[in-house]
Amino acid sequence: MKHPLDFIPANKRKPAFFAFLTLTLILFAVFRVLDSPLRTAAAPNGIVSYELAGNIKPAAEILGSWDARAQLFAAFGLGLDYLFMPAYALALCLGILLAAGRHAGAFAKIGAWLGWGALAAALFDAVENFSLWQFMLGDFQALWPRLAAICATVKFALLVLGLIYALVGWLWPKHK
Repeated sequence: MKHPLDFIPANKRKPAFFAFLTLTLILFAVFRVLDSPLRTAAAPNGIVSYELAGNIKPAAEILGSWDARAQLFAAFGLGLDYLFMPAYALALCLGILLAAGRHAGAFAKIGAWLGWGALAAALFDAVENFSLWQFMLGDFQALWPRLAAICATVKFALLVLGLIYALVGWLWPKHK
């Protein structure tokens, strides 16, 4: 299996990585501001508490703990996240590609899979946000918080695996 961004010329990979990493970090800083009013007793981790609520009762309690301003911040954040998804996915995918390029054999092959995993994480994030949005709009079916929590869990797992891989690939001495 080939890495999904293997088509990018080697001399363009690092500049593209830094461009997407910069965009990711800027958007992450914006999300930190947006998340501040979402931190309540019912949602100690802000939007992440809502993402991982998993059931109607905790999800409804979280929504109920947010005033109108906080709900507006949450809604704006869910929309802005659709810009964040390709930024973080491409930054991580390129980071994995760069790390895989430093090593041969099984390590590089794992990088191809994790590159696809980074892109899949963004797709899981999109489904998660759609589910959270449906619940925010008043469609209080058990499906929405459950689907959001499953997608968030898979997303976070794929992102953490990719991040660990990229860091190990850069910290591990280069293959000669």
